[in-house]
Amino acid sequence: MSILTVKNLSHGFGDRAIFHEVSFRLLKGEHIGLIGANGEGKSSFMNMITGKLQPDEGEIQWAKKVRVGYLDQHTVLEKGETIREVLRGAFQYLFDMEKEMNEICEKMGEASPGELETLMEDMGNIQDMLTNNDFYTIDGKVEEVAKGLGLSDVGLEKDVHDLSGGQRTKVLLAKLLLEKPDILLLDEPTNFLDEEHIQWLKRYLQDYENAFILISHDISFLNSVINLIYHMENQKLHRYVGDYEEFQKVYQAKKQQLEAAYKKQQQEIDGLKDFVARNKARVATRNMAMSRQKKLDKMEKIELPQEKPKPEFHFKQGRTSGKLLFETKDLVIGYDEPLTKPLNLRMERGEKIALTGANGLGKTTLLRSILGEIDPVEGSVDKGENLGIGYFEQETKEANYNTCIEEIWKEFPSLNQHEVRSSLAKCGLTTKHIESKMVVLSGGENAKVRLCKLLNRETNLLILDEPTNHLDVDAKEELKRALKAYKGSVLLISHEPEFYREVTTDIWNCENWTTKIS
Repeated sequence: MSILTVKNLSHGFGDRAIFHEVSFRLLKGEHIGLIGANGEGKSSFMNMITGKLQPDEGEIQWAKKVRVGYLDQHTVLEKGETIREVLRGAFQYLFDMEKEMNEICEKMGEASPGELETLMEDMGNIQDMLTNNDFYTIDGKVEEVAKGLGLSDVGLEKDVHDLSGGQRTKVLLAKLLLEKPDILLLDEPTNFLDEEHIQWLKRYLQDYENAFILISHDISFLNSVINLIYHMENQKLHRYVGDYEEFQKVYQAKKQQLEAAYKKQQQEIDGLKDFVARNKARVATRNMAMSRQKKLDKMEKIELPQEKPKPEFHFKQGRTSGKLLFETKDLVIGYDEPLTKPLNLRMERGEKIALTGANGLGKTTLLRSILGEIDPVEGSVDKGENLGIGYFEQETKEANYNTCIEEIWKEFPSLNQHEVRSSLAKCGLTTKHIESKMVVLSGGENAKVRLCKLLNRETNLLILDEPTNHLDVDAKEELKRALKAYKGSVLLISHEPEFYREVTTDIWNCENWTTKIS
């Protein structure tokens, strides 16, 4: 049974086409990985099928009474609501049924025998629905999912207004999973999850009986939960059976076949053109030349897909720093309340350190305290001499209406336009991306522009907060290579062991310092 049918979908932003006559069909129980390079339109596709974005052309048809669950990280959580209340809200339709059943009970006292029989039947139907939907074990379900995603450690009575960005996303994801819709739409759900909770989500999705579409650049996670790949490239969507490795084999084979057919056709075209050029003026051979020209005109030309620029990251090395980069003395970080025990940390030149641990323990707060952006609750941070720091923030907070060119020029006014364009192109951005406003770029394209700023700055210490969030596979691999090659020092937050283990010389586990875990 088809849950979702998409026919001839076309869409673009300004003169930049995203899709052209894309068709798609989702069947019950399919576990789909939606993949493609940054900027190919994966998130736009999700927004269109959920009605958040209207396509320029095409049809989107959902089956009747299908419940769709979409992980939208922009959902507003109301101040004054606890985590438990938000999660229980996943079962609002059951609470509404219970209310209806209670109203029926009240009517029974004054009902006639005929009305009583109808009311009893209605009440029995509602009772069955409540039982079949596990209404009487809701609190147990809430506790189970909250524990799986690490929300129990935060405290289910905590106001959602006081949560970190990662914790907030966990609440939205937990509520979505509790709703158990007919189809789950997940756009990079692991971006704000810790390793332990990624493993829990992996097991959950492996056992998920309904359909889902998953966007993820975490190939290990993707491979473990999906059985179909839809690849978005050059405004088209292609279906592949199997996991990412199977897709790669078939994709490369198709690419080689197309290149061979293109080469053969080009040779044929060159031969025909040469014959026409040599024989069209001669009376004896003019008819043969015209025949070959007609063949040329009617020939359906094979076109090779436009190659996307591969990112090339090379961090500029600043002058050598002092041996000591920073040292903390009885540092306690936090905002309204302490997040850590007193910390005595020291980082020296040449070290590459990863900060790990659950969301909400203060990893970002520690980075910002070291940088001097926020004051410590107690203690101090002493920074070394000759530091050239490059800082990559996890997320941009405001809509940015600059073009990519303007965004780089703003910080590097001495560069000419050719140098700016070349620098952005080396980060894997096409001409269309470079001329677009930041606000219409995908998360991955946005991250590449921000990385471009970092690459053009001379540094000896890189402080990176989740730099791989949103980056596609090629960009992630290139960033790993560039950080390994970087002669300076690195302090980074990452939830991807396969990324940071090859880069770092040491790992600091923030769970050893936090006041949040007893």
